[in-house]
Amino acid sequence: MAENDISRENKRKALETALAQLEKKEGKGIVMRLGDNANMEVKAVSTGSLSLDLALGIGGVPKGRIIEIFGPESSGKTTVALHKIAEVQKDGGSAVFIDAEHALDPVYAQALGVNINDLLVSQPDDGETALEVCDSLVRSGAVDIVVIDSVAALVPRSEIEGDMGASHVGLHARLMSQALRKLSGAISKSNCIVVFINQLR
Repeated sequence: MAENDISRENKRKALETALAQLEKKEGKGIVMRLGDNANMEVKAVSTGSLSLDLALGIGGVPKGRIIEIFGPESSGKTTVALHKIAEVQKDGGSAVFIDAEHALDPVYAQALGVNINDLLVSQPDDGETALEVCDSLVRSGAVDIVVIDSVAALVPRSEIEGDMGASHVGLHARLMSQALRKLSGAISKSNCIVVFINQLR
């Protein structure tokens, strides 16, 4: 039994040494005990729908996270996203709508409670530009929600510039994979909500 206690003590010391080395190399907070984190509560923004807020369990969508709204065509995906924008704006936050489909209806958005005078809108020509706009605005720390409508419309630049009928296998998947890897850390640090709208096909 004493031997077991020595082994545990050695493991504890080794762990403390490893943690100290990591903090020295990478900075404070690179690894922490979850119980030591005073900010464990996940803050949320209402979806604008009480039923959906209750179903999500935290009263809305979490801040600092990537959210995907997907469903069939004309099922209300953009409407839900616009309600989220309206809720963020009600709390004094700033919102961005990246309209890759070039289909945003400002009259409808205003009817849902969106302050269209304060809404930033981008209508990029290709997927890379859309995702670069998103990345820059998230990293600025100045926006509270970015909605990208839609994933299917984020066409890679090389596909747009290429010949009609040319094969571009996997380009879209690689573009999205790279963007999500790049964005996820910045989104968490900025506490911004990034909403991707996607369609079932």
